[in-house]
Amino acid sequence: MNAAAFREQVPVNFIYMFAKWTTLAMPDVDVIKVVQKPAMPNVRTFGVSWPLLVAVIAFFGVLYAPPFRQAIFGDPDTYWHIAAGRWMLENSAIPRADPFSHSMPGVPWIAHEWLSEVILTGAYEAAGWGGLALLISVVFAGTVAYLLRFLLERVEPAHALLLTALAAGMSMGSLLVRPHVLVWPLLLLWVGTLVDKSERGGSPPWWLVPVMAVWANLHGSFMLGLLLGMALALDAVLRCLPDARRASSVRWGGFVVSTVFAAMLTPWGWHGLAYPFELTSMTVALRAIAEWGVPDFRTFQPLEVWLMLLLLVACLGRVRLPMLRLLLILGLTHLALKHARHVSVLGLVSPLLMASALAACWRETKGGGRDVESLDRIFAALAAPARRGALVGAGLLVALGAGDVLRSERFTSIPARTPDVALQAAREAGVSGAVLNSYNFGGHLIFRGVPVFIDGRADMYGDPLLQRYLAAVNLQDSEKLPQLLADFRIGWTLFEPGVPALALLDRLPGWRRVYGDDVAVVHMREPQALVPEASKQQ
Repeated sequence: MNAAAFREQVPVNFIYMFAKWTTLAMPDVDVIKVVQKPAMPNVRTFGVSWPLLVAVIAFFGVLYAPPFRQAIFGDPDTYWHIAAGRWMLENSAIPRADPFSHSMPGVPWIAHEWLSEVILTGAYEAAGWGGLALLISVVFAGTVAYLLRFLLERVEPAHALLLTALAAGMSMGSLLVRPHVLVWPLLLLWVGTLVDKSERGGSPPWWLVPVMAVWANLHGSFMLGLLLGMALALDAVLRCLPDARRASSVRWGGFVVSTVFAAMLTPWGWHGLAYPFELTSMTVALRAIAEWGVPDFRTFQPLEVWLMLLLLVACLGRVRLPMLRLLLILGLTHLALKHARHVSVLGLVSPLLMASALAACWRETKGGGRDVESLDRIFAALAAPARRGALVGAGLLVALGAGDVLRSERFTSIPARTPDVALQAAREAGVSGAVLNSYNFGGHLIFRGVPVFIDGRADMYGDPLLQRYLAAVNLQDSEKLPQLLADFRIGWTLFEPGVPALALLDRLPGWRRVYGDDVAVVHMREPQALVPEASKQQ
């Protein structure tokens, strides 16, 4: 095709794709009749496939796109996760009492995400921040590639790409160097396999039992996996013929029981099953921690696009979801609207649950005619599995990118989360004693070996201490901060600029400001103002 012909064809192609994606909204329109184009010869893909292309794009997008390159290190919990993994590697044990804080010394604390923390620490010790970036980019690339491959087996390539792009967008806010990202591939593998077995009428996938054991040691979201597994097991039984349901119930029931026992193969044992419910029952922590807050729809949210598409599909009434899957989607939507951290789960899981129903609706709408449109043929050709040569080429490209990342210093910690300059100034000023720190600085202080007052392990500190801490630093009562300083024998403070407590510390007798910048402010107690002895009140 020459350049002139190509310029004439491009607008038509875009019109055609828009019509194709919105066909479910126009059930009486035949897309083939809307745009008539001549057929084009067979497409040469050179062995490349959509999942391979998307995986490579996702890999390099995380590593090189400015919005994501540093954002993945934007969570303060990353630092204490690495410190916890380092402690476990140095001591060849999993901590059962808190080794990092001075406010809760010796309180029972088990690193329930110990396996993720060891993996993160291994990547950091091997290749620094670049190693962590590579780990997260590979995990994310594998996640979107699996999702796209699953969808391509059920829906049109254009629809599969659209759903995958939406899922990736909904995951961006949670794409961080943290344990929950490491389980995204397991989440999709778990739900995708169970959905496939349910739809094909197969036996339970017993090889998923050890997968659940691994998941339970990586991240607390395994409980969501168990609940989804129970629901999809019931879905599989209900899809069987009435005469076969009894035998199917026994098989799937045994599978569910086995996965529950597998989930208890953790340092916490059976208590790990109760942990997610104990965490979500906290009130102060859930109100104070941003990821447990509601999504902020004052800014653009991919979740809003997802909700509008879901509303459109519901209003058209053409997609028929089994009641059990509809309830699952509604439940995941509830979690996403209640807690921002669950938006990624909704984005990744809902396409797996809806794919077959969307495909059935598309077949009814489209009819049985053969699609010979040029873009359809390109999309369909790239839906085939990648060939060996393309895989090798992609592997070499990824290796080159990884080498560039490891050689460069492109990835570093984020200054807003790492007050190293202020910490050095505090040491030079001769600070001593316990520190009262901002919540967001707790992870980095642990990373630097400084015992903290508070950090991201809200489940360990509990609502009472969190409530007292927030009341003191936010000056809900002018007497609460001095009392906290005395009760915990605080010798110095490290706060983010703008914290209300700074105004009181600036004029509090016996305290003086020793350093301040746009990242952190340090106050220290004058030596003669030390409290002789005070009991700690938590």
